[in-house]
Amino acid sequence: MEKIRLGVVGLGNRGRMMILIATKYFDCAELVAACDIRPNNWFETQQWFDKPYSELHPNTKFYEDYEEMLDKEKLDAVLVETDGDFHAKFCVMALERGINVMSDIPCVDSLEEAEMLWKASEASKAMMMVGANPNEQRFAVLLQDFYKKGLLGKPYYLEAEYIHPILPGTIEEKLVYANGDWRKRMAPIRYCTHSLGPLLTILEEDLRKVTCLGTGFHTPESYKHEMMSAQAQTDSGIIVKFMRNGRCRSFIGHHNYRVFGTEGYMERMDRMGKAVIRYNSTKELDTSLKEVNGEFMPPRYEGDARVREAGHGGMDYALWDDFFDALINKKPSPITVRQGLAMTLPGIYAAESAERGGKMMRIKYPWDSDWSLDMEEVK
Repeated sequence: MEKIRLGVVGLGNRGRMMILIATKYFDCAELVAACDIRPNNWFETQQWFDKPYSELHPNTKFYEDYEEMLDKEKLDAVLVETDGDFHAKFCVMALERGINVMSDIPCVDSLEEAEMLWKASEASKAMMMVGANPNEQRFAVLLQDFYKKGLLGKPYYLEAEYIHPILPGTIEEKLVYANGDWRKRMAPIRYCTHSLGPLLTILEEDLRKVTCLGTGFHTPESYKHEMMSAQAQTDSGIIVKFMRNGRCRSFIGHHNYRVFGTEGYMERMDRMGKAVIRYNSTKELDTSLKEVNGEFMPPRYEGDARVREAGHGGMDYALWDDFFDALINKKPSPITVRQGLAMTLPGIYAAESAERGGKMMRIKYPWDSDWSLDMEEVK
């Protein structure tokens, strides 16, 4: 078959690394066009690379105007890697032209964008995959398998935390904010997709109400809360607690999860890269807590060193593998817009709850019959 004609908008660290994975590891795709409002990201040597991207991809055309790129290049797919608060409009512009989309998370920045993206995805013949790489991680895959086998039973309490130890003036800060400070501007709890994504894969209903509080800030930065903790609930009573930091001084690891079910339990605990997954089940003769490796590597690539090197321990490789497979074999989106909004919107409502002093907010989604742009407190 002919190669997939791929374009990219957003050439920060994340955009460049994702394109590197797509073009280095997958023969089915070719990068034909790239777009960024900062031409230096294309024409000058950037972090992690010993040559400018323009030299690494000499046959790729560079644009500063995204619409011009979409209209001229006859793309099969586009990767959206702009700042996290500017994903939706770029996705919509591609979907309206029938161009398939892979977009990083969070997928929207407001309820208005959620409505816009949902309508565009429903009306388009093109496919959109939400690039939620935590959904590809070992823990998420094992959790789904554990649940499908009945070893977990019915989940009733789940929690997750995303702790990023960022301090002013550190190398970590420079890496995180190297090409955009959207995470600095955004209320921390809004970046909850890494936490909610894996957990929601085993819930058969949406989160419907949420309350949230923040700690305030303890470093001279512009955002209001250094850490924020939210507690959400489904209509049937399942509780999901999620915490996210903007800055902290604790270097203990990034992603932790705990899942309690009526028949079993599973957790992932990370201590700066030394992660372990533990589980048990009343359905097994041995009910002791068992341990397995908690690395990010998706189980299907076990032992493949090339995949391990390809971004976030193999999770980024898995995203592209699923995306290209869906395009080539005409499969449904591996991670749908609905899933993306379900893991994004609770954070927007949680941030509003914190602004209102912890008031319980009703979470609505664009597919609801009573969907509206108004945020309502639970009476």
